[in-house]
Amino acid sequence: MTHRLPYVVPFLGLLLLGATWGRDLPPFAALLLALVHVGVVMTAVTHAEEIAHRVGEPFGTLVLALAVTVIEVALIVTLMVTEGDKAATLARDTVFAAVMIVSNGIVGVCLLLAARRTHVVRFSEQGAYALFGTVITLATLSLVMPTFTQSSDGPTFTSSQLAFSAVASATVYGIFVFVQTRRLRWMFLDTGTDLAGEREATLAEVGLDGRFVDDEHEGPIELRPLLVSVGLLLVSLVAVVGLAKTLSPSIEDAIVWAGAPQSFVGVVIALMVLLPESIAAFRAASRGEMQTSLNLALGSGLASIGLTIPAIAIASIWLDGEIRLGLGSTGIVLLALTAAVSILTFGSGRATVLQATHHLVLFAAFIYFALEP
Repeated sequence: MTHRLPYVVPFLGLLLLGATWGRDLPPFAALLLALVHVGVVMTAVTHAEEIAHRVGEPFGTLVLALAVTVIEVALIVTLMVTEGDKAATLARDTVFAAVMIVSNGIVGVCLLLAARRTHVVRFSEQGAYALFGTVITLATLSLVMPTFTQSSDGPTFTSSQLAFSAVASATVYGIFVFVQTRRLRWMFLDTGTDLAGEREATLAEVGLDGRFVDDEHEGPIELRPLLVSVGLLLVSLVAVVGLAKTLSPSIEDAIVWAGAPQSFVGVVIALMVLLPESIAAFRAASRGEMQTSLNLALGSGLASIGLTIPAIAIASIWLDGEIRLGLGSTGIVLLALTAAVSILTFGSGRATVLQATHHLVLFAAFIYFALEP
């Protein structure tokens, strides 16, 4: 029976979605629905990992990163349409929360888990730098620049500035995906060891054109099982998006009841949609596959910015009210500190429990100041 759950849970989620759509949920029903939502998310992770196993790295991590971003974009746009001016900062709050969660929370926990196997955790510094450098570039252009522009009032972009930010984000993300999956694919693959002094890739592993030879996935891919996993992943994602939309009023009520600021809704949404990425990254770190963990964690943050900002720019055509993307002073300081600490963490391709602690303390600071601005 257990092995059938990944096939049953997505359709159970769709069934409950149809039964609860458009209805006000009492607290107990909302709690039960939240538990089903977590189950559907876990199922999405299972199918995404199955796809990743069949297509190989780093293509597999891209599947989950893109899937999670689809969930995030759908939630943000849906809530901005329904909430109006109340959701003016929702895109900023959610994207910034995603960046802080993946760069500090998920990365910190992954380093801690991997450090259980060895005192020194190894990964590809080129791949880590490429990932985080792209994340921080897009975060600065999209979330910091609106605070300092002078063509519009408040931390907002003009229409042309938003269009430029959207095109720049989509372009950088597209080029990164090309680099990650084509000639420089080897930069984002695990070295297969945590022992210091071992080379990342030998000349025998890297072809003359720079492509990494991955013997595990050289054979033909079985198409039917792959299509089944893709189909079930899509069903799971539809259920996740729909259930999250159904639960969003209950989430907002719970945040108001707890006395948290309205901006904390973005943090909750980011935590919900990043759950699949987090679980997959934690599993990879527990197996000692730290580079795969970084691909999952930082890749999801990169996809969050690179796809969400263009989606918001397109949605702004019919959305009423302003879209406030610029961070306040506290957010800018936390982002700058995250950039500095991450440069030190990823600079040598090695990290210890000390670096994990740095990131986890920054994550705790982000959560605290989100609750107590």
